[in-house]
Amino acid sequence: MQENYEEFTEQQLKILERYVSNTSSNIFCLRNLPEVIKGALFSRYSRSSLGLRSLLLKDFVLNEETAFSAIVGEQADGDGEEQVVAIKKAQNFYDRILDGYGDDSIGELGGAHLAVENVSMIAAKIVEDARIGGSPLEKSTRYIYFDQKVNGEYLYYREPVIMTSAFRDEYIETCNHLFETYSKLIPPLTEYMEKKFPREHDVSNVAYTAALRAKVLDCLRGLLPTATMTNLGMYGNGRFFETLIQKLNTHNLAELQDVGKKAYEELSKVIPSFVRRAEVGHKYQKTFSEFQDQMVGELAGVSQEYAKDLDVMEGPAVKLVDCDPNSPQKIAAALLFPYAKCGLEELNVCMDKASNDEIERILEVTCANRQNRRHKSPRALEHAFFTFEIVADFGIYRDLQRHRMLTQERQVLTCDLGYYVPEEIQDTDMESDYREAMDRAKVTYEKIAADLPEEAQYIVPMGYNIHWYFHVNLRALQWLCELRSSPAGHPMYRRVAQEMAKQVSKTIPQLERFFKFVDYEGYELGRMGQEIRTVEKKAKLTT
Repeated sequence: MQENYEEFTEQQLKILERYVSNTSSNIFCLRNLPEVIKGALFSRYSRSSLGLRSLLLKDFVLNEETAFSAIVGEQADGDGEEQVVAIKKAQNFYDRILDGYGDDSIGELGGAHLAVENVSMIAAKIVEDARIGGSPLEKSTRYIYFDQKVNGEYLYYREPVIMTSAFRDEYIETCNHLFETYSKLIPPLTEYMEKKFPREHDVSNVAYTAALRAKVLDCLRGLLPTATMTNLGMYGNGRFFETLIQKLNTHNLAELQDVGKKAYEELSKVIPSFVRRAEVGHKYQKTFSEFQDQMVGELAGVSQEYAKDLDVMEGPAVKLVDCDPNSPQKIAAALLFPYAKCGLEELNVCMDKASNDEIERILEVTCANRQNRRHKSPRALEHAFFTFEIVADFGIYRDLQRHRMLTQERQVLTCDLGYYVPEEIQDTDMESDYREAMDRAKVTYEKIAADLPEEAQYIVPMGYNIHWYFHVNLRALQWLCELRSSPAGHPMYRRVAQEMAKQVSKTIPQLERFFKFVDYEGYELGRMGQEIRTVEKKAKLTT
């Protein structure tokens, strides 16, 4: 079979070899091209009779208007500033292409890697709220000690509004005290853990030390204020970044506005055509800001009117508040649909009349041969939805919020819902230090919150509870519960994952089979198995 119908001269092939992974196959990758060129190339591609390689040569490499040579040049060795200037020079050309196709999805054809460093954990969560089109990774609190100082100061965000208020000194003193307590408790807790979980003879010292460190830091991270500095690395497409920056520009917190401004400046150097509508003065940004301000203001007012006298959900708690009892029948109908010739509506009627045994038989087909959690179930499971309300500490929220294939929303972080005390330090001398620091933080929070409720979030330690909800389909819930209940996970988010699976299984027993790989066991040093496997892998790579 002829794989490629295009013919190129030797000179053209030499050019193409730099920019495509294969010059003859019908399947190939682009390489050594800036995002603005890749995005514009693919947008043209959708309405051209030419193959991508021919289009690249004709409309880009050989087209003076694109400033192709100046933008691409010798990318590995070229001057970054010169490339930025060249992209700006050719901006009108790329904007015309992207605007000309009139579809926001064109913004998904180019992307960028963005580092966001030295921002608060509050800011990191707000950035990560942008779900679709972006993939963030955040600095871990279980592998890295957060007791370092730079120039004699702990690394936490000095919120500018607080720092110019009457609360400045108390804010600094409370943050410092939380970090000092965190640092102070690491040695005695490590010693306590070593005695409680001595290393077994067949476990390497490297694996044991790593597992022990994770256990200690998991226990103490609740002391860290959410002002604690963290780092994010993220990849996203242009559409994702444009939407993210628009939201950051309208946020009430100064830190988020600053992140939005700086992200726009840096992304404009590499994918300018994709984020241009997020510029503060752009008409799209202005109308979005107006929409956000009006909506948030009115909803906040209505909420005070209707919700002010309603009960507050106490925690910690996981509560299934909504589901469809007909989910098994809907899933069964959707499972049969690809293999039938009738409509989904007719199948739903048929399944409503089917016996429990018949429904069980259909559902079991999807589970019987699953060998591990990575064997993902069919999309039919997306016809069942569940809504959970959860009250758990901010550290747990921070872990579980990363699941983006669901609808989630949280309330403002406060000190009103109590805090988590790790079981490992309960009834030890360390408990009093832990509680004293947490209680002191609450006093400071309440003082600041009386005048600055949003800014006051920065002083709240991660061990305090936050209230949020998940609205999730069964397929995504299966993945979440099976992944987050694994032995290597934090013990508290393992309990949340286990409880969600239990409540669905109890409410609709026919769906229990879909949580086949949820691990309901408890593990005292749960990270150990993973660390042993990591050490073994490294050993194999070096031999």
